[in-house]
Amino acid sequence: DVQLQASGGGLVQAGGSLRLSCPASQATLDANFIGWFRQAPGKEREGISCISYNDGSTYYADSVKGRFTVSSDSAKNTVYLQMNNLRPNDTAVYRCAPYPDCSTLGVFEKHIPDHFLSIYKGTLVTVSS
Repeated sequence: DVQLQASGGGLVQAGGSLRLSCPASQATLDANFIGWFRQAPGKEREGISCISYNDGSTYYADSVKGRFTVSSDSAKNTVYLQMNNLRPNDTAVYRCAPYPDCSTLGVFEKHIPDHFLSIYKGTLVTVSS
C-alpha cells in the first residue's frame, strides 16, 4: 500500500495562509493523480483539489477555488497545497492520496475505507475567527 504523510498544518487566523506538503515516491507520483481531501468533525470527506502529476493539470472544488493552489515539485517528489485566505470553515484534517483520475475528485475520497486513513496520514488545519 502507498503511504502518504501530509504535513504543514497548524493554527492560523482567518485570512491567513498555510502550505501543506505531501512527499511521495517517484513511482507513486508517476503512476498517479494526487488529490487532497479534508474532513471536519461531524462532516463527510470533501475532495478539494487534485493534480495530474504528469501533465500538471489541476482541479479544485468550488469551495476552495481561487484560494487554494495545488502544485508539484519534481525535484523534491512533493505535491503542495497552498492555502490562502483561510476561513474558519476550512478547519479540518487534510490528507493527500493517490486518485485513479482527477475527474473522481468529490467522489473517490468518500469511498476510501476508514482503515486506509492510517496510511494516508493527515495534518490538522485550524482556522480561528
